[in-house]
Amino acid sequence: MRKKPEIMATETLARTRLFHVEQLDLRFANGVTTRYERLGRTGGNGAVLIVPMRSDDEVLLIREYAAGVDRYELALPKGRIEPDESPLDAANRELQEETGYGARKLRHLAGLTVAPGYMGHVTQIILAEDLYESRLSGDEPEEIEVVPWSLKDLAGLIACEDCTEARSIAALFMAREVLNGTSTDR
Repeated sequence: MRKKPEIMATETLARTRLFHVEQLDLRFANGVTTRYERLGRTGGNGAVLIVPMRSDDEVLLIREYAAGVDRYELALPKGRIEPDESPLDAANRELQEETGYGARKLRHLAGLTVAPGYMGHVTQIILAEDLYESRLSGDEPEEIEVVPWSLKDLAGLIACEDCTEARSIAALFMAREVLNGTSTDR
């Protein structure tokens, strides 16, 4: 395995409530030095993305406003892990806040990154089964639309122009493989 570069210096370039932009001065094992920028972690414990299975084939998606792309996006429920929560507890809380269901069975599938070359964020993928009705109030500015979808029709889902969130798409394929017994948890 390769030796990681040595971080010679780290400087904060900008910090907001959600983002922490850092500059890193690095020295690689071959002696080359360079400067990278990254979105660092702003604290907290990361996030969860939940694959809620209402039946053997029916997954619950949500449609909510996504400011980054300025439209409503169809995706899986998700949210941050609070300091006093485990990923499974955070998943069950977010599930109740965003879909009106809790889960009796929660299973961690994997941790996923998006653009790890410049983002330090990790999202824990949680499979939620044996759902029951239960609603908690959350921090959403409007009611979230819950959209049931057949897990057998993932091709139809990814053909929808409002379903582009890569973590959700990856998590759905992972969950389908685990539920079909054709893959093992990581």
